[in-house]
Amino acid sequence: MASDIVPIRLALTRGDVVTLWAPPWREDGEEWEAFLGDDEHVFVFDEVAGLAAFVRTAPEHDLTDHPAWSAVPGLAVAELTPDAVHRYDLVGLPELAAADPDALTVQELHETVSIVRSLADVCDLSAVIAALDGEPTFALLREGEQAFAGRDGAKRWTALSEAIATHWDGIVDTVDDLVATPDLDAGALDKARAEEQELRDRLAEQPLDDDEALEAAALAAGTEDADTAAEEPTGFWAEVGIDPIRIEVGDRSVVSLRCYLDDKPVFLGSDGRIDVFGSERALFRALADREHPAVAGTDLTAAVTFAEVLDAAAVGELDGGVEDMNTYVLTGIGPDLAEGVLDLDPVQLDLASELLTDVGEWAGDPEPAEVLAESNSLGWLVSFVVRPDPTRMAPSPPFTQEAQSWGELVAGLEARLREH
Repeated sequence: MASDIVPIRLALTRGDVVTLWAPPWREDGEEWEAFLGDDEHVFVFDEVAGLAAFVRTAPEHDLTDHPAWSAVPGLAVAELTPDAVHRYDLVGLPELAAADPDALTVQELHETVSIVRSLADVCDLSAVIAALDGEPTFALLREGEQAFAGRDGAKRWTALSEAIATHWDGIVDTVDDLVATPDLDAGALDKARAEEQELRDRLAEQPLDDDEALEAAALAAGTEDADTAAEEPTGFWAEVGIDPIRIEVGDRSVVSLRCYLDDKPVFLGSDGRIDVFGSERALFRALADREHPAVAGTDLTAAVTFAEVLDAAAVGELDGGVEDMNTYVLTGIGPDLAEGVLDLDPVQLDLASELLTDVGEWAGDPEPAEVLAESNSLGWLVSFVVRPDPTRMAPSPPFTQEAQSWGELVAGLEARLREH
């Protein structure tokens, strides 16, 4: 697979620098990963214009043979500017680790440690590899905030903070020694700087009340225009905060219930298995029987409003179908990826990915979140489809590895469905 080549920003001792990273890709049966550089250094630049000047003029470096490199020299400065997702604060990591281990903090730590690990693996930084491998708490970051919950989790977080205090200064020093800025073609640099300044001027001239600017900002934030936004859902299910959901996978179409408690998903089920039914009517009949195996002992009893659902079911007052945004269609995605299809329905793919990660979080299985993280090839492909960005290069088929990873996640989900 020819993955993207990604602009990234690193906060190092010398300040913020930019470079290019090629996430893992497969070629001739082997997996590769690379950074812009040579046998001795990773090339970094204090400004995006410097990166643009280099890639447009340099004849040889470690990314020259990458399957997607031919597209890079033609990219505009805006396309070589790292987005917010690919900014890694190495010098600020100890301060971040001093905060409480909420989901965002743990995720940012994981992403920063992961990019350092990639640098160490690609550039054979044996001291960094030994430091990261020698402290098990670094590996726990991939499990998310749940690894640091409770009394035992607090001990792990303390151990991680101590590991960072012990090793991180040395790790940053090693990365500082690894990076270098090559000589640049003066003419190419001037041209790139002029292009960057033109872009800044154009953005600065855009008025705040410009309708198109507001619409673009709304789209970027994942919101709709106020005039067209859908009204908040109403009715019984919205009042109790529990949703009927439909899962379509393979040749099965089943329904169940799900809610969020403290932003954490909880499904109708137990022991990591979801109780599902062939229709809404069958689900409602089961809910009317408090002795039904799907009702007795379900994790949903943690929701105080679940008793209202059972009471309404007992008197035959449950009704309504599954909302479109609670319908998760996984059927067909895997075969499309296997055929190299990139024109997938972004809403369908986003919802399917949401279901996989939600079920994994509820069941205590970190694999779906890890595989669908943007640092992995499948997660990067999904993010390209779900959050299209004209400044990103389109991934190139075949997507054999991604299709296999998706198929394994879906098979894991299917194994968790307990049909009645």
